[in-house]
Amino acid sequence: MSWACKANNNQNWTFMQDGAPAHTKKTVQDWCVANFPSVITKDEWPPNSPDLNVMDFSIWTILEANVCSRKHTSLDSLKKSLTKGWKATPQDDIRAAVEAYPNRLRAVTKAKGGHIE
Repeated sequence: MSWACKANNNQNWTFMQDGAPAHTKKTVQDWCVANFPSVITKDEWPPNSPDLNVMDFSIWTILEANVCSRKHTSLDSLKKSLTKGWKATPQDDIRAAVEAYPNRLRAVTKAKGGHIE
């Protein structure tokens, strides 16, 4: 079992990435497909993905407010705060962000793939 599956308690989840050049190489894409339970590949993800990425348009804002309220003196401190912040994020907030996705998808479609915010 991969680290990613263990870290997600073997729950069903999908990996998506931001399309950075290092992430779009065939070897990286093949590795993701082989190691994650579900992957949205670079060819399936829209060009303006921050508008359609639940983490980017909603969840990171919540985590940032909780985690960055104090200065971190080490990477380990930041990781621990992020983990704690993620666990403390109300399920209702996560659900609301996911439920907003169809409306965001329609808005990006209406904007012909353009940025909506």
